[in-house]
Amino acid sequence: MAWLRESSRKSRQRAARAGRRAEMIAAVLLRLKGYRILARDYRAGVGELDIVARRGRLLAVVEVKRRHALLPALEAVTDRQQRRIARATEAFVARHAGMDELDIRFDVIVVQPHRPPTHIMDAWRPRDVG
Repeated sequence: MAWLRESSRKSRQRAARAGRRAEMIAAVLLRLKGYRILARDYRAGVGELDIVARRGRLLAVVEVKRRHALLPALEAVTDRQQRRIARATEAFVARHAGMDELDIRFDVIVVQPHRPPTHIMDAWRPRDVG
């Protein structure tokens, strides 16, 4: 059984590394598009934000998904996850002066093997986050 736990742990570590690489690729893409990265892996008690970036008066909250195809990546951003991201965004804005004056947009960047990343701007609008 120890070998099974070790295999599972290594698999999780590989997935975590791949996720960090995907977030790095997404951050580079955003920088090339003129965004300034304000936070990566921002954790609030209510949720986590992969990337928070700013361009002018726009605050882009970006969820990064690494998948082999676009549709499964978009389906992975569930309603429940969107609500957690919206709550974490509220926490981020509350903790950083002047952020409440910016327009907020929720984006998704999909990183697929052997393809350029896909940036879906305004991927969803938050509903009631309460």
